[in-house]
Amino acid sequence: MSAPRLRLGVNVDHIATVRNARGGALPDPVRGALLAIEAGADGITAHLREDRRHIRDEDIARLMASISKPLNFEMAATEEMIGLAIKTKPHAACLVPEKRSERTTEGGLDVIGGHDHVRDATARLKAAGIRVSLFIEPSVDALEAAASIGAPVVELHTGSWCEAVSEGSAHAEHEFERIRVAAAKASELGLECHAGHGLDYATAKRIAGLPQIVELNIGHFLMGEALFVGLPQAIRTMRKAMDAGRPKAPWWTTPER
Repeated sequence: MSAPRLRLGVNVDHIATVRNARGGALPDPVRGALLAIEAGADGITAHLREDRRHIRDEDIARLMASISKPLNFEMAATEEMIGLAIKTKPHAACLVPEKRSERTTEGGLDVIGGHDHVRDATARLKAAGIRVSLFIEPSVDALEAAASIGAPVVELHTGSWCEAVSEGSAHAEHEFERIRVAAAKASELGLECHAGHGLDYATAKRIAGLPQIVELNIGHFLMGEALFVGLPQAIRTMRKAMDAGRPKAPWWTTPER
């Protein structure tokens, strides 16, 4: 058995960011989602923030009605968002931390300090038939807390590693090792393991080499590339990078020398 095919989830938030900068209806994140799926995306991610700075409620409704692939609804574990998710019933809900002051998600969900609250939110979403994932730091403690909460999926925050790579920091290898260990621990705990935040072609290719990770969620980089090469081409190039980095032989064996 080889490593499973690595899925690509495309986050369309920043199509909505451009739209909202001027107002009106364009560019349309639903059109972006349809183009992404046509180009090879396995799913669509959209984060409905409390302040509605990019994705809006009507975008979620239109995505649910329009796309043929699963919708991953990123959300804070608030009463408002839990209610919206239960009403909308997306394929998946990814619980993420959220602060009004941040430009983007700055780290993983506090599944240790906020354990009971996250556990209750997870139980309510699961009862509605929604697959729940937790966006967490790549640490053994966070993974063990996530497992005890009862979510079947974790998404490892790759932002610290990607930032270190971008800056040429010697700390980058330490950060990648944290992700490698966390992915292995997730598998040991029986958790489906995803990863995302800050990934580009090079970092996606490298992280694809970790066979326990079965899905990458990428948005900002792809939308930036789309300005220059178009969204379908950016997604096809990302898909090639991911496939190139994926182990081709059974990952538990050592090649003969």
